[in-house]
Amino acid sequence: MDPFQQLHEAINRIVMIPEPEWQQFSQNLLLHKYNKGEFLCREGQTENHIFYLLKGATRNFFRRDGKEFTVDFHFEGEMVTAYHSFLTRKPSFINLEVIEPVEACLIPHDHLYHFYEISKHGERVGRLLAEKHYIRRLERETELLSLSAEERYAQLMQRNPALVQHISVKHLSSYLGIQPESLSRIRRQYIRN
Repeated sequence: MDPFQQLHEAINRIVMIPEPEWQQFSQNLLLHKYNKGEFLCREGQTENHIFYLLKGATRNFFRRDGKEFTVDFHFEGEMVTAYHSFLTRKPSFINLEVIEPVEACLIPHDHLYHFYEISKHGERVGRLLAEKHYIRRLERETELLSLSAEERYAQLMQRNPALVQHISVKHLSSYLGIQPESLSRIRRQYIRN
């Protein structure tokens, strides 16, 4: 399937965009591949794209006092960006690292905002994507405060079990807010259940 068609279908699940508008919008989309270990955005850079992951996985993290703190993972079929930087045009305080080789459709910032101006459908997509991002963020915060590490691990496994198995213990334990030894115990327990 055409990569841009995959993005079109993902957006249409949010808002149906008429074909003529989609044709106009899709003219400025980009397609790019990234290797494991590369960055979609680094701390200190201004984010200029939204990435729709056709393949692969990414990790969002920040550094404090020489330590890395993983705040999220994104998998195939999801959109990822350093959203605060993308919206404010200020340097990002997070890093978006490729943890499994990525193929992505890139939506340039300026192109997206132009689409918002000329299309009521585009404006609606933007609003609904922002709402989705807010909901995801609130759910993540609620998970950290109300669920056990075992429950957070189980929820992550539901999103993408194959890739979760390949995420390093260090990154996964940071995301769950636990020590690596505890993660090994949780993984064993999860397999038994």
